[in-house]
Amino acid sequence: VQAAPQQVAEDKFVFDLPDYENINHVVVFMLGTIPFPEGMGGSVYFCYPDQSGMAVWQLLGFVTNEKPSAIFKISGLKSGKGSQHPFGAMNLPQTPTVAQIGISVELLETLAQQTPVASAAVSSVDSFTEFTQKMLDNFYNFASSFAVTQAQMTPNPSEAFIPANVVLKWYENFQRRLTQNPLFWKT
Repeated sequence: VQAAPQQVAEDKFVFDLPDYENINHVVVFMLGTIPFPEGMGGSVYFCYPDQSGMAVWQLLGFVTNEKPSAIFKISGLKSGKGSQHPFGAMNLPQTPTVAQIGISVELLETLAQQTPVASAAVSSVDSFTEFTQKMLDNFYNFASSFAVTQAQMTPNPSEAFIPANVVLKWYENFQRRLTQNPLFWKT
C-alpha cells in the first residue's frame, strides 16, 4: 500500500509503481481521512514508459467520495496507445522499470464525460462468478475429503453426518443457478 503520493501540482498526485511489468491489477482507494472537496473527484491515470522512454498516459477511471475505491486491470495496457491527460506539461522522471499512477482532482461533471480505456475495467460479474466457482469447488473437495462409508462410521451422539450425495446435489444446483444467472443470490 502506497499512502504517500508525490504532489506534482496543486491538484495532481502520482504514485510510483516499481516493477510494473509484473503487476496485473491496481487497486486505488481513499483512506477516509481526507475527502475530496464538494463536487470533486479524482481521475485515475496509468503511465508507463514506452520503448523510447517517453511517458504514455492512459485514463483508467475515477474515484469519488461516493465511490472511494476501484480495481483496474493494467496488464493489457502496457503496450497500448496513450490518451489525453492533465499531466502533459509536467516533466516527471521515467525509468524503464517504473510506471506511475496519476490522480488528477477534477469536477464530477468532467469525470462523467471522460472515457477510460476499455481494457482497464475489471468485470465484477466475471470475477464474482470465478470466485464463486472456485469457492464451490474448494468446499466440495474439502467436504468430500471427509467422506466415510457407513461401515467406517463410529457412533458418536454429538456429531451429525450429512450424506455426500446431499452436498453433491447442493453443489450441482448452485452451479446450475450460477450459470443461468450469476446474480440469482440477490433476489
